Amino acid sequence: MTEEQKWDYINQLDEELLIGGVVLSEWTTFLAKDAETAFCFGAYLASILASQTAKESHLRFDYFNSIETKGWSFYDLIEKANLGSGRTKELHELRKYRNKWVHVNDPTNDNELLERPEYYEKELAEFSKATIKTMLKVLYSNPWI
Repeated sequence: MTEEQKWDYINQLDEELLIGGVVLSEWTTFLAKDAETAFCFGAYLASILASQTAKESHLRFDYFNSIETKGWSFYDLIEKANLGSGRTKELHELRKYRNKWVHVNDPTNDNELLERPEYYEKELAEFSKATIKTMLKVLYSNPWI
């Protein structure tokens, strides 16, 4: 996808998923914008990471703003947010994928990455695209109508 096609994809998702309006914290807005920008410019891992932080920020703000969530992991937030089994499963799958990149167990085991960088770039691009969609689903899940 070209940069323009990626922005079109995000705009299409906005049209499809946003019904009414939503209230987002400034942190969530900043992080979501950064995730979208990274996606459109091909910084796929950065997009995945920023997208997760936007979702985490939003869950703390929108779902748990009346209780203390300090110390809760992203896993805890997903489990306790009552998002429905489909969305919960989707978030856990993306969380696990992100963890593979964030928590590299053996950085010296890089032969596969060196031999097939295009495979990993394509995989990151696909997950980044999926993560952007999931992020917007979460951010738009509690609209004002």
